[in-house]
Amino acid sequence: MINEPNWDYYRTLLAVLRQGSLSGAARDLGLTQPTIGRHVEALEKALGTELFTRSQQGLLPTDAALALKPYAEMLESTTAALLRAASGGNEGIGGTVRISASEVVGVEILPPILAKLQRAHPGLTIELSASDNLEDLLQREADIAVRMVEPSQDALLARHIGTIRLGFFAHRDYLEQYGEPRSVEELRSHRLIGFDRQTAYTRLMTKRYPMLDGISFAFRSDHSIALLNAVRCGLGVGFFQNPLAKQDADLIHLLPEISISLETWVVMHENLKSSPRCRVAFDALVEGLKDYIA
Repeated sequence: MINEPNWDYYRTLLAVLRQGSLSGAARDLGLTQPTIGRHVEALEKALGTELFTRSQQGLLPTDAALALKPYAEMLESTTAALLRAASGGNEGIGGTVRISASEVVGVEILPPILAKLQRAHPGLTIELSASDNLEDLLQREADIAVRMVEPSQDALLARHIGTIRLGFFAHRDYLEQYGEPRSVEELRSHRLIGFDRQTAYTRLMTKRYPMLDGISFAFRSDHSIALLNAVRCGLGVGFFQNPLAKQDADLIHLLPEISISLETWVVMHENLKSSPRCRVAFDALVEGLKDYIA
């Protein structure tokens, strides 16, 4: 029979898996290296299996350690959610709300909405995860998410915000030097800005407009904000959310007949609808994003 290990040992296991060494895990967790070593040894003893082997490259995880990783990540998410729930207190609206959104939405659109929210509720602490990697709301990796796809899980409460349109834009300085494309064929000869890998956006565009397939980019990046700033600085022609581009008078909309429609949703776990802090944050995101689209 396995003696139930201390939960902290799983946190240590996850840190060693991520850092590849006891010293790296110690820095990550703010503990000493001997303490990390004792945690690993205690977990191995409790489970009756070896979790790491030493090599010139550092600590290599065994199959047993890799099998435990998703469960340790689940414990990490649950612990963070538990702390957020406990931070709410019993008086007023306060505590921590974790919000997940894409890089562009999180960096470019949400800050003024969240500033207004915190002015109304100064007891709120906001954690913003701005990443194109989706966080799992069912596993409580985030409390609320802004999504560009309709959620399919029954346990999620979703509010449809509306449609965000994207189109081709370029800075007026670029157009003064290279001229304005009047057709897709002319666009192909311009300095184009795009992802250095296939994304849902690029696949959608090439499916809708086959002539765009095979276009070569003069500037490529895997970072959404870098692509936006490349357009802003006049490096070439790239995609921009129409409402965001309208905030910059120097960005010119090109070939407006070509666009992508992004249906936008604000989503949270239905169990959180009775949480005052999550409810006010959810409503603020809905209102703010609707204003943005309008």
